Amino acid sequence: MPHTLGPLRLKTPRLTLNSDGQRHPLENALTLTALGLGVVALACGLIVQAHVAASWAGALGFPIGLYAQYVSATTAERSINIVGIIMSFVGVALGIFHGGFIP
Repeated sequence: MPHTLGPLRLKTPRLTLNSDGQRHPLENALTLTALGLGVVALACGLIVQAHVAASWAGALGFPIGLYAQYVSATTAERSINIVGIIMSFVGVALGIFHGGFIP
């Protein structure tokens, strides 16, 4: 009797920053920018020769992440902002430790 139940459909969860159902294009762009700069800063901060890129990416990502946190509208945005801020901070710290902003 499996034919009586109908087809089995699995719902996959949607990944979205708009958990409140409204669009937030500026907030989402700021959040993703802060996260991207944080990833670049941390990745470059782990490479000694890339200290300039790590320093600048982290120095830009940190205040952008703080502003994104200030204007954020949903919990998902706030969570990603914190990750981006921390990655930017660690990346800029490693970049400064390895040589700073100037080659």
